[in-house]
Amino acid sequence: MDNSPTALFDSYEHDFQQIVDSIGSKLNVDGKEESSEQRKAALRRVEMELDEADEMVSQMEIEIQGIPQSIKIQYQNRLRTAKADLSRYKKLSKDAYSQLSRSDLLMSSARAGIPTSDEPYGPTSDRTRLLTGTAVLEDGTRRLQDSQRIALETEDQGAEILFNLRTQREQIENARDTLRTADTAIDRASGTLKKMIRRMYQQRVVTVAIIVVLVLLVAIIIWEKVFH
Repeated sequence: MDNSPTALFDSYEHDFQQIVDSIGSKLNVDGKEESSEQRKAALRRVEMELDEADEMVSQMEIEIQGIPQSIKIQYQNRLRTAKADLSRYKKLSKDAYSQLSRSDLLMSSARAGIPTSDEPYGPTSDRTRLLTGTAVLEDGTRRLQDSQRIALETEDQGAEILFNLRTQREQIENARDTLRTADTAIDRASGTLKKMIRRMYQQRVVTVAIIVVLVLLVAIIIWEKVFH
């Protein structure tokens, strides 16, 4: 496990880059190659990924507080770049939604025969125009209800993602605390072991000294008995 003060920041930045790359690939797809519903589904996924990217930026802002001052400036620049990328993709997503809405409106108008600027009164009767207007209004209401439903689903998914991220952060912080505790315990055990080794050497020296003294005493006693 990397315990450097920039490890989590780098991890969040890597996740952020993967998310914005995915967003870019979805937004850069030619809309003509997709149906309206496929494009809407892609933009909904973009909205979810933008929420995830926003959370990654928030986590990076938190982690940058613990980065040493000696290298903090370069990480602040990286954070600013990430924020700029996020803002740019949010604008691109909003523009894509607007363009899709205009395209859907034009297609609906064309299918329903709604009057255009070239034919302000339209080719049909007032009753037909009234019915067409009612249909367009109902279609707009249905689209609004769909948008509200999608917004609620996105909000629920975003809340779940935020909860998961907070849980993961707590797990990482708990792992950090556990690692610090383990390091402290290892240091204490190492100190205790060193003391035990020193005592063992001291006891060996004392034992050897006693043996030497006993040998000398035995030698003296034997010498005295032999020569006296």
